[in-house]
Amino acid sequence: MATPLSANQAVAVLEAAGLEVIQVRSWRDNNRNHKGPWGPMHGVVIHHTGTYSSQAQMVAMCYSGHSELPGPLCHTVIDKAGHCHMVGWGRANHAGRGDAAVLAAVKNEEPLPADRQANADGNVHFYGTELINRGDGKDPWPNEQIEAAARWAAALCRAHGWTERSVIGHLEWQPGKIDPHGFSMDSFRVRVAQLLKDGDSKPPPKPKPKPKAPAYPGRAAFGPGKVNESILRLGQQLVKKGYGTHYKVGPSRTWGEADRLNVQAFQLAQKWSGSDADGYPGPETWLRLFA
Repeated sequence: MATPLSANQAVAVLEAAGLEVIQVRSWRDNNRNHKGPWGPMHGVVIHHTGTYSSQAQMVAMCYSGHSELPGPLCHTVIDKAGHCHMVGWGRANHAGRGDAAVLAAVKNEEPLPADRQANADGNVHFYGTELINRGDGKDPWPNEQIEAAARWAAALCRAHGWTERSVIGHLEWQPGKIDPHGFSMDSFRVRVAQLLKDGDSKPPPKPKPKPKAPAYPGRAAFGPGKVNESILRLGQQLVKKGYGTHYKVGPSRTWGEADRLNVQAFQLAQKWSGSDADGYPGPETWLRLFA
């Protein structure tokens, strides 16, 4: 009986595996637990996102969901550079219904049967990651992304005492799915097995030190008619944190209403109100955004 890791435990095991973890908005409380149980856990499912316009857009969508499926759509989004964006923790809409025979094989860590039915709820029992890729056979799979995904899977397996047999692709779980398309799950599991075997004897490379927060430029740097580098830097950080949904073409050096709305969304996520959530970045907004 594997109890789900807490959000703090998840961050700890992923960072211990040498992964760069980016915590998006209020991801710790972003879940579908009101729709059903989460746990006991039996394994992890690897997905690809499909068609996308930008990596920031996919992180935001996996956090919030879309008109046909509410978020979160996974627990971790892994971008092309191998950064792990935490978008939810708890029950998530990622695995859906799959084959009960596959679930039994994962639980017992046995060879996988073919997935022929959709008669078991996978959202209860699986951690899920979405790898940003169009899945069309043309979009490249950078080594950094595949390695990060393998380390992500191995870290969770190690935390629960599982082997690589607890790692499956969405296409091995749910009939009709093709993801992840572009690499073999068998070879992926070989890499996970090697990481589990190495354990602490070959520690992963330490993540690059995160840059220090830039100095707050002052309230006067922001507002209608303002044009400067601080506005661009602010917008880029908002996108990185998953708060760039109001940009149509991305951030720029010119202040616009999209900047104010995105800043306000970040401030409201801090549970601020009134003048503290007016969409204009003060020192505390700047500090938290770049923390």
